[in-house]
Amino acid sequence: MDFELKWLEYAKELQSIAQAGLTYSKDKYDIERFEKIREISVEIVHNYTDIECKKVKKLFASETGYQTPKIDVRAAIFKGKQILLVKEKIDGLWAMPGGWADINCSLRENLIREAKEEAGASIAPKRIVAVLDMRRNNIAVLPYGIYKIFVECDYIKGRFKENIETSECRFFDKDNLPSLSKGRNTEQQIKMCFEAREKRIHEAIFD
Repeated sequence: MDFELKWLEYAKELQSIAQAGLTYSKDKYDIERFEKIREISVEIVHNYTDIECKKVKKLFASETGYQTPKIDVRAAIFKGKQILLVKEKIDGLWAMPGGWADINCSLRENLIREAKEEAGASIAPKRIVAVLDMRRNNIAVLPYGIYKIFVECDYIKGRFKENIETSECRFFDKDNLPSLSKGRNTEQQIKMCFEAREKRIHEAIFD
């Protein structure tokens, strides 16, 4: 782990301690100390990433209670021997439909919603392929922990409509993938989904 990433890990740990302390502490002096720890964690993230302070405070230091990882869901949607990918407007690169899990939806419901919103596709989620820690597998420097859940899905039908997140969707072969949005999914992760698809029995991968 390089120097800047190590400092980011320290900041995450400090934020986790501060968040728990602010939630459970009753003593006003302890609360002041935990607020100071939170301020230090925000400054570290601001100084070692390109994220501005206000955004750090909103995304990183605005939650309460015990800190837990965020959940990113990805639908590996197959039709025959091809996988469905969408072109992200934010970077012009390609990814499996997905995004942050909504708290009022199950995993299945989140996958179905993301596929419909981003690709105009009706799908049937089948099985979990993998649950991966983003920091160990994707190129992205973020101030919070993320678990990425990849789920194999069958394509039923669909009609794509351009939306606020994606500009195009298309099916791709395993050996002819487009330029990928690597914070969302890597070539290795997509091929992992292909391998799971090819197996009748698949043991979920997790790290």
